Amino acid sequence: MSDITLGIIGSGQLGSLLCKAAKKLNIKTVVISDDEKGPAQNYTDQFIFAKYEDKEKVKEFISKVDIVTYEFENIPIEILKNINKERKVLPKPDINQTVQNRKLEKTFVNNLGIRTTEWAFIKSAQDVKKNEKLLPGILKTNTLGYDGHGQFVLKSLDDVKKDWCFTADYILEKKVNLSREISVVITRFGNGEIYTYEPIENIHKDQILKYSKIPADISDEIFKKAQSNAKLIAEKLDYIGTMCVEYFIDQKNTLLVNEIAPRVHNSGHLTINAFNISQFENHVRAVCGLKNDKVQKISNAEMINILGKEIEEYRSRSFSDKEFFFDYEKKAIKDKRKMGHLTILKK
Repeated sequence: MSDITLGIIGSGQLGSLLCKAAKKLNIKTVVISDDEKGPAQNYTDQFIFAKYEDKEKVKEFISKVDIVTYEFENIPIEILKNINKERKVLPKPDINQTVQNRKLEKTFVNNLGIRTTEWAFIKSAQDVKKNEKLLPGILKTNTLGYDGHGQFVLKSLDDVKKDWCFTADYILEKKVNLSREISVVITRFGNGEIYTYEPIENIHKDQILKYSKIPADISDEIFKKAQSNAKLIAEKLDYIGTMCVEYFIDQKNTLLVNEIAPRVHNSGHLTINAFNISQFENHVRAVCGLKNDKVQKISNAEMINILGKEIEEYRSRSFSDKEFFFDYEKKAIKDKRKMGHLTILKK
């Protein structure tokens, strides 16, 4: 067993898969979570149930670990900064602060000379009217949005309701005439070495990822540009760990950054079976200061997200030797909730 103990904030499926990867590397894990039923408790060496604002419980967590990472980005920045005073948090809290905020994130990306969707910062209905050229578009909360939460489709100014109270800040993005969506999962190590997985093609249903596959049906030019953009973003952030850059490709074959996820990513689940080293193992290696081992692709693959009651069928069926079923072991089955995934290896 390694002398390193990795602390993980969050106990969902990403936390579970990080714990599994750490165990493969003989690294102990301690998970802290405000979800008493979080599935990662089934795979960690120790589980601490607590609100993240509970200073005593967080202090206990800190005392048991050598390094800290997290499975989701919507953690209050002050909590991460306070933990970082006692134990190094990776990715760095300042990075999380940037990508939690759509305005800061898009400004950062644009300043690197990388294109995003056309956008504007919105604080009022009047701001929407000033940016009518971005309609039809999508109004997104400036912080805390994921899987379609906090998003509103605006086809015209008529969709801006008179009784709306703009109590939060928003971003208005011009709707993209979409050809396809891809993502690039990338791991950067403390010595500056980088491994970039090949672009993954994604299909969303009701704004939730449903299917992912490699190889993506894209040109060589887009393939290389998507990887080089992700590498530049990781370098400029001085990122350590695994992250993901999500892209839109429009009908004119223009590559546009949608958002940055400063963590392991749902689309990268297929790396568990399609590569000898998954995004999760690479993340653990990077944040724990282990060496960048050689990554090799084993197979093309498809990944299917299993949502809500779909899990019941999968739990009762059998699978071929090319199919790999992952049950997240969540207690409550809810509509559109990610309950598991299936990876199918392809030729």
